[in-house]
Amino acid sequence: MKKLTKKNMAEVLNRLSKTYENPKPMLAFTTPFELVVATVLSAQCTDVRVNMITRELYAVANTPEDMLKLGVDGVREIIKSCGLSNSKSKNIIGLSQMLLDDFHRQVPQSMEELIKLPGVGRKTANVVLSNAFGIPAIAVDTHVFRVSNRIGLADAKDVLATEKDLMKNIPKEMWSDAHHWLIYHGRKICSARSPKCSSCIISDLCMFPDKNL
Repeated sequence: MKKLTKKNMAEVLNRLSKTYENPKPMLAFTTPFELVVATVLSAQCTDVRVNMITRELYAVANTPEDMLKLGVDGVREIIKSCGLSNSKSKNIIGLSQMLLDDFHRQVPQSMEELIKLPGVGRKTANVVLSNAFGIPAIAVDTHVFRVSNRIGLADAKDVLATEKDLMKNIPKEMWSDAHHWLIYHGRKICSARSPKCSSCIISDLCMFPDKNL
């Protein structure tokens, strides 16, 4: 797949910014810890489902201490409608313990420290950095990966290379918003199957060779 020219990249970002104004995170949270847990839960689970689960979970445990009191079995029981509940419950307890032991109860504000937490990879860390702390970051989920490589904002075969491409091609001050724009566009227009290219506001610039027009 070819990349867009710099001029067309700027125009794509301009159109997306006007189409998806004031983007907001889709996961509900009130603290950095809640966002870490919600993002861990979001793997192979819809944001709507995660928000239903965390509403119940945070009513009884929304701090590392309370999560440890609940224990693996207690967490698993509440999150059982979410995929991978066995591993996710262990990771939530593990990261809660590590926050108490190594980080003075505080969610760290660096990639290097965040990815030390059980269940936290680069995508989760970038979501937390961006949405909890306002630190510019681009989290590459399935929508961001698909849309950015289709339209030509990136030209990469894997998630890490896509993240690097996007960081290079998108102005830093736009990173966090662009993450949301690409997700919204992937969900509403640029779906994995049968993308709505005829309704797309960037179809004239998009580098995708198999447009569904």
